[in-house]
Amino acid sequence: MILRKRINGFAAAALLLGVALAACKKGEQAVAGVAHSAEKAEQKAQAAATERDRQRAELAKVPLPTKSLYVNVHEPSEWANPFISADADYLTLRVLMADANPSPAGAGTMLRPEAARRQELQIRPAELAEALIALPPGAWHYGRVVAIAESPEADRKQRAVVRRNVELAIQKLNDLEVVVDEWPSR
Repeated sequence: MILRKRINGFAAAALLLGVALAACKKGEQAVAGVAHSAEKAEQKAQAAATERDRQRAELAKVPLPTKSLYVNVHEPSEWANPFISADADYLTLRVLMADANPSPAGAGTMLRPEAARRQELQIRPAELAEALIALPPGAWHYGRVVAIAESPEADRKQRAVVRRNVELAIQKLNDLEVVVDEWPSR
């Protein structure tokens, strides 16, 4: 009887030791997995920071804005710099390209009207930085400033989504060190 109790005790201790070793092994694997995930996240964050720095450097080629040039502009059709209109699914980037003939005598003649130089591009919010980088220097008439507004054609039921897109675009522009002139919905 005493021998049987000792054998049961040794068996229980051995079983407990085996379970403890297995739990330690799984714990080590979990710690290794977390460390690997943290390393991947760090690499991803560094890659994103490097990309943001590259984008900032590209946009830094555009001079800082001159507020006196645009402070009295109150109509979207009169805005000469990039203008972003946010919708629920996309952003509309309106750009006024520079006149091919910069001489004062022939600027904006009948053959090169302003309406013909105005372009609208529909882009995904994630493409905003690359779209701005791709713009020629002549599209930045006021310097590094962008106007943004909610799209007047946006569905009223999706107003929260549209507002979120505006806020995300403003945050991205601020990260890129671009001045943002937010316009009220018209």
